[in-house]
Amino acid sequence: MLLSEQAYKRIDREVAKFPADQKQSAVMAALTIAQDEKGWLAPEVMQDIADYLGMAAVAVEEVASFYAMYNLSPTGKFKITVCTNLPCALSGGEKAARYLKQKLGVDYRETTADGQFTLQEGECMGACGDAPVMLVNNKRMCSWMSDDKIDALVEELKK
Repeated sequence: MLLSEQAYKRIDREVAKFPADQKQSAVMAALTIAQDEKGWLAPEVMQDIADYLGMAAVAVEEVASFYAMYNLSPTGKFKITVCTNLPCALSGGEKAARYLKQKLGVDYRETTADGQFTLQEGECMGACGDAPVMLVNNKRMCSWMSDDKIDALVEELKK
């Protein structure tokens, strides 16, 4: 067992939401719980989840690799995902991304030298009217990201 007892209890609560023979339906929740605890989904963590849910490891890996919210390699303390889907791109997303890249000194799929920030490209986040939008650690949506708001976000996260 690679996760904490608390993590397995949380996974058990997710599993309980499905019929007994459908444990694998909790795979996305289990991956999220594991990632929240470990920071990323190492192959051995995905294998552990597969074993725990009675699934083939490749099936867990397929889910984890399909969705951009799962980290298959270590990331910085803060993963900032910039929506680059067309509505956001046309509404300042590309400009915001260029500014953030310059500010952090990294490109997409790179992490700052201090290990604080990883920048990622993202698809539609369902908030086109709030463009440009960014997502911090898959949990916090940031809307209307002007240069000033990006500066404030980065400063807040550094603290």
